[in-house]
Amino acid sequence: MKIAVCVKQVPDATSHKRLDPETHRLDRSGEGVLNATDVNAVEEALRLKDAEGGEVVVVSLGPEKAMDALRKALAMGAERALLITDPGAAGSDLVATSRALAAALEREEPDLVLFGQQSSDADGAVLWAAVAERLRRPMVSQVAELTVEGTELTGKRQTEFGYDVISAPLPAVVAVSDAINEPRYPSLKGIMGAKSKPQETLSLADLGLDVQLVGEAGSGTTVLASAPPPPKSDQMRIEDDGSAAEKIVEYLVDRRLIA
Repeated sequence: MKIAVCVKQVPDATSHKRLDPETHRLDRSGEGVLNATDVNAVEEALRLKDAEGGEVVVVSLGPEKAMDALRKALAMGAERALLITDPGAAGSDLVATSRALAAALEREEPDLVLFGQQSSDADGAVLWAAVAERLRRPMVSQVAELTVEGTELTGKRQTEFGYDVISAPLPAVVAVSDAINEPRYPSLKGIMGAKSKPQETLSLADLGLDVQLVGEAGSGTTVLASAPPPPKSDQMRIEDDGSAAEKIVEYLVDRRLIA
């Protein structure tokens, strides 16, 4: 069974995040890591491969340095990494990104496509649905337990009313939650071996995509402006000289916050 895992490089959680004031895009010049729930998707793909046999390939869209994050998936055990990187893809929203990923997946023809439920930088949680629509494949989201038997998969997901158990024929698209597994840590041998595994980069032209269909031109959304949060107003600084409690009460009473 051939499994493709769509992953994303996102800013490190410890880094300061800011929007570029000119492009209104997230500044990605700092350290990047593999998106957390995508790591769960990679782990699930590796478990399925161990049980069913086959190959795991990770697929992503991003700048050239995004390959650094993909190497974590290779160190965990994936066989190949495929990165779509092209200046014309800069500024792609979920619509344009889904078009590029779908083109790469059509080229790979996997039996199963896995996604993490959502990315930590955008929290869109719809990319997998857009890709499934373009591929015309059945899709199951928020999966916390996944089994594959023959040419059919079964996904179990928790809802506010209990559990949904959904079956679908392969090939299919599945988005997994972070409850599905506990990802393994790459071993030293895996980290060293990742350097020699196939790491392919593709341009939009390699995928036969018109530059007008990806990037800002192919996006369905436009950011018109961005600004930092407005400063807080109506503040009062109280020095505790023994009467702080009374001053706080007076402040709240004046603003009719307490009677």
